[in-house]
Amino acid sequence: MSYVPPAELARSMVDAGQSKVLMSTRDTLIRGFMGGALLTLAAAFAVTVTVQTGSALLGAVLFPVGFCLLYLLGFDLLTGVFTLTPIAYLDKRPGVTVAAIARNWALVFVGNFAGAFTVAVLITFILTYGYSIPPNDVAEKIMHIGEARTVGYAEHGAAGMMTLFLRGVLCNWMVSTGVVAAMMSKSVPGKVLVMWMPVMLFFYMGFEHSVVNMFLFPAGLLLGADFSLGDYLVWNEIPTVLGNLVGGVVFVGLAIYTTHVRTQPKRVVTEPAPAAQREIETV
Repeated sequence: MSYVPPAELARSMVDAGQSKVLMSTRDTLIRGFMGGALLTLAAAFAVTVTVQTGSALLGAVLFPVGFCLLYLLGFDLLTGVFTLTPIAYLDKRPGVTVAAIARNWALVFVGNFAGAFTVAVLITFILTYGYSIPPNDVAEKIMHIGEARTVGYAEHGAAGMMTLFLRGVLCNWMVSTGVVAAMMSKSVPGKVLVMWMPVMLFFYMGFEHSVVNMFLFPAGLLLGADFSLGDYLVWNEIPTVLGNLVGGVVFVGLAIYTTHVRTQPKRVVTEPAPAAQREIETV
C-alpha cells in the first residue's frame, strides 16, 4: 500500500493545512459545496438502506462511500479543515494567520451547508413527489432522527447538551483520523481502507457530524418534523460544530503534530510542498 511513516505523514498534514488556508475563495466554496453534497447523499443512502433492510449496521458499513469519494476527488469538509489548518499555524507557516484560518472555516462551512441543503431539498422532494404526498418510511426515519437529536437532547437539559457535545468530539476524532490516515497510503485501495473503518465506526455509534446534520435536520424540517429551526441550531448544530472542532484539533491534529513534528529537526518552508498539494485536496 506504499506506506507513509508517521513523521512524513505529519509533515504532509501541515503542508495540507497551509494550502487550504491559502486556497482561493472560489475553490474553497466549490470544494466545500461538493464535499457537503457527496457526504450527505451518502447519509441519505445509508438511512435508506437502514430502513429498507432493517439493519443499521449495513447502513453504517455502506455510508463511507460518500466520504471516500469526496476525499479522492479533492473536496473539503469542515471537520477536516478543523484538524489541518491549526497545525499549520502552530508551525508558523507563511500566510497562515488566525484571520486566514477563520476565513477558511467560514467559507467551508458555507459551502458545506449549501451542498447539504441542496441535497436535503432534492431528497425530500423525491420522497414526497414534490411535497404532494405524505412522507414514506425513509422520510419518516429522517424526521425521527431530527426530533430525537434535538428535542431528545433538550429533554435532558445540561446532561443532554454535554452528551451532544461529546458525541461531536468523538465523531471528529474518528472522521479526522480517517482523513489523516488516508495520507499514510499512496494507493487508492490503501486510502479507501483506512478511511472506511473510522468513518463506519462514527456513523454506527451515532456520533454527531456537523455536515451530515446540515442535511438531516433541514430535511426533517422540510418534511414537517416536530422541532424548530431554533431547536436545530441550539440543540444540535452549534454544539456539534464545537465538539467537532475540539475532537479534530485536540485528539488528531495536536496529538500527531506534537509527537511527530515537534520532535523533528526544523526546516524552512515557504510554500506548500508539491507532493502535499495532491493530498490537500482532501477533506
